[in-house]
Amino acid sequence: MTVEDHTIAVVDDDPHLGKALARLLSVLGYRVELFASGAAFFEAAPSTKAKLILVDIDLGATSGLALVRQLSESGFSFSTIFMTGSHDETAEPECMALGALAFLRKPFDQYQLMEALAAGGVRLRQRDINESLTDQTA
Repeated sequence: MTVEDHTIAVVDDDPHLGKALARLLSVLGYRVELFASGAAFFEAAPSTKAKLILVDIDLGATSGLALVRQLSESGFSFSTIFMTGSHDETAEPECMALGALAFLRKPFDQYQLMEALAAGGVRLRQRDINESLTDQTA
C-alpha cells in the first residue's frame, strides 16, 4: 500500500484552523494536503493523493456542498467529512444525503474528529493491514 491511502485533504478558508487540523492529523499519522478554497481543491483533484476530504461547508466564494457536488459530477470520488460553524439545522441532513461519512460542528476536539474518522470507516492504516494480510493469504 502506498502513502496516498494515508492522505487527507483539508479544505477550509480559515488558515489557522487549516494549520491546526493539519498538525492534529499529522500527529495521528496522516499526511495532509491543505487547500484554502474549493476552487483550489477542485483544480488539484486530478493529482491529489487524498482519499478523504475534510471540508468546511462555508468556504466564502463557494460552499463545501457545492464543491462535493462538482467533484461528483466531474467523476471524482472522495470520502467526505463536513464541518461547519453554522447552526443551520438543514446542513447536516443535506451533507449526509451527499454521502458524508460524518458531520462536525465547530468547535470540535480531536476526539470528535478521531471518532468521525473511525465511525465513517476511514481507518486507513487498519485497512492497509487488512489488505496486506489478504494479499499474503491469496
